[in-house]
Amino acid sequence: MSPITLSRMRRSLTSDPSRVITRFYYPSGQKHAERVVQRVLSLNSEQRQQTMQSVLEEFAARHHNIERVLRTNFRRVADLHDLDGKVPSDAQLLIGAYFTHEYSVESTALFNPSIVPHPDQSNLPTGAIRFVMSLRAVGEGHISSIVFRSGTLHEDGPMIYDAVSPIAEIPIPEFDPYYDKHTFTLKLDEMRAHNKTSERIFAGLPDHFPSQDLIARLEEEKNRGEHTQAERETIETIETIAESNYTLTFRKDTDLAERVIFPVARGESNGIEDARFVRFVEESGEVRYLATYTAFDGHSIFPMLLETRDFLVFDMRTLNGKAAVGKDLALFPRKLNGNYCMISRQDGENLFIMHSNNLHFWHECEQIQVPKYSWEFMQIGNCGAPIETEQGWLLLTHGVGPMRKYSIGAELLDIEKPSRVIRRLGEPLIVPNEYQREGYVPNVVYTCGAMVHGDNLIIPYSVSDTYTGVVTTKLNMLLDSMKQV
Repeated sequence: MSPITLSRMRRSLTSDPSRVITRFYYPSGQKHAERVVQRVLSLNSEQRQQTMQSVLEEFAARHHNIERVLRTNFRRVADLHDLDGKVPSDAQLLIGAYFTHEYSVESTALFNPSIVPHPDQSNLPTGAIRFVMSLRAVGEGHISSIVFRSGTLHEDGPMIYDAVSPIAEIPIPEFDPYYDKHTFTLKLDEMRAHNKTSERIFAGLPDHFPSQDLIARLEEEKNRGEHTQAERETIETIETIAESNYTLTFRKDTDLAERVIFPVARGESNGIEDARFVRFVEESGEVRYLATYTAFDGHSIFPMLLETRDFLVFDMRTLNGKAAVGKDLALFPRKLNGNYCMISRQDGENLFIMHSNNLHFWHECEQIQVPKYSWEFMQIGNCGAPIETEQGWLLLTHGVGPMRKYSIGAELLDIEKPSRVIRRLGEPLIVPNEYQREGYVPNVVYTCGAMVHGDNLIIPYSVSDTYTGVVTTKLNMLLDSMKQV
């Protein structure tokens, strides 16, 4: 076996509290909101203009077109309080400002990265590749979102990050205009919410129905009178599923690093966690970028799938089926024998492999590995999409050992039958050393995806759930150091 040499890049990615998004803010009660509106309207025109000028002087440079944001939030207030035509134009922006607040998406941490080749590889020097790195950003209230960085990897040279704009932005979501009744019912079955209440709501709806029809049925059900706790939970589950399928479209004039995928649906209200991106190549040669991630509402987790072709438009969809459970789901970068494949951890302890002919439905799984070494006795999971090599599928893993210490390991899966582990490292590849053990969650190193460039394996990894570093190693050196299983 050859010794493994790791090269740690000097630059780390750290959180920047100054990068803020705007969010709609609504006080706890409708009467409170009405009083705020009336207070603004009680000002004379000069007072409103002076107050609004102060807002623009303080906040305009922190956002792209802050006036557009304030107008949007005014319209939301106007819809809630039937204000159309009742508010002078010079008061509308100011009302919008009172119902807007800033949120620092990465004030607490910037970690759990994954890396893929950028869709645009034009105008690069020989041997260089442009990359996209996704990261989990955590802000106030431990709410997680997805942010991006980009840059260039030079052949046996430095990793150069693109400049990061001080501005961050979220788009307005577009929810699915139509739903499939059969698919919706299957998802309710999985969530144990297919019952008399759901049957009553869906009764009479066609096999393919518009979202407004579902909204109308839900309102009818809510107006039936008092409901039991179980009935209320069913209604909330249906609303959660409906909200969880949506599209985000960022403006074309935003930089990649300005785009923030922030929680939209109630099922992800406490965070969008640990996106594992993969550059997926269809049998036709078409390329798209897929990412599995976990939606968290503070109580339950929902496995989700993100799809994009340009990192400008993102489709967010639920993953369905009895095997689509748990937090560690990672797609292979292509189909195998006509099926999509995923590595997963069904039981919070062991590694599994899944196969499906439908990207959105997963019903079967097969256990392929249990913890073997002391550094992974508590649990083992994947660290991103398997990487295809001439010798097999390289899979980075994470193991949890004594004192809940996380380490990153590596193994090789058979290229034709990836349910078979053929070689493994006996010791961890990356461990939290004495300089990298302190942070938001101590003693943790973790990655959500690596990338091969030339003969180098590039591994971005988080340090104690706080910041992100990068190590590189020679791919063949790593593969040659693995033991036969």
